[in-house]
Amino acid sequence: MSNTSNFRDAIRNAKTQALVGPNVIANALPFVGGGLLLTALGTYGGINIIQNNPELFFPTFIGAFIVEIILFFVARNVAEKANNAVALPLLAAYSLLSGYTLSGIVFLALRTQGVGIAGVGFAALGCGITFVFARQIGSNLSEEDGIALSKTVSLGIIALVIVLGLQLVLSLFGIYTPGWLEISISGIGVLLFAGAAVVDFFVLPRTYSDDRYLSAALSMYLTYINLFIFILRLLIAINSRD
Repeated sequence: MSNTSNFRDAIRNAKTQALVGPNVIANALPFVGGGLLLTALGTYGGINIIQNNPELFFPTFIGAFIVEIILFFVARNVAEKANNAVALPLLAAYSLLSGYTLSGIVFLALRTQGVGIAGVGFAALGCGITFVFARQIGSNLSEEDGIALSKTVSLGIIALVIVLGLQLVLSLFGIYTPGWLEISISGIGVLLFAGAAVVDFFVLPRTYSDDRYLSAALSMYLTYINLFIFILRLLIAINSRD
């Protein structure tokens, strides 16, 4: 799952700040779209590697993942300073690498009976529709409701990360999550990141000034990607159950 520290920092800042960036969402959205296009390109490249040179995928995946993590922190720090000319190419590279590391789950979805290309398209469309409704809801939340939802979603995501970490550790010992539990975890992930989308539209204008739109774009991008991952996980789990 993508890094969520950016999200938690934004929630903490929103508790004590009034609306500081009324146009930051509008400024950020084109860059979110551009980042997602680059992610799709990176995913397409990763799938080609899996299909044509599968022995190369795992080592390149590990390398891409490490560089992706480094780029995330570097790009976030640069974007926080509103140094957009430097942050933009860093975020573009991050989006490409993010797509490459996503290619494994997308490839699995494409090969899962009942999911396929239609399921991948459904996940992407579902994320887009969620953001449309999230913008309407999050932009109209009261301060009290917005902060309460932010705290709830933040705690839920922390708990989800702990569960996913435990799931990973168990898998290293050959213990895999039963189908019903994987469906439950994935379903909860979908709900949490749908909530995070609402929170983004409440928090970001209270956290970032209009010229820090790339920081806002990164937060929305992470929410979209995580929501996409959990929708795909849910579809795969439902169609792979015993």
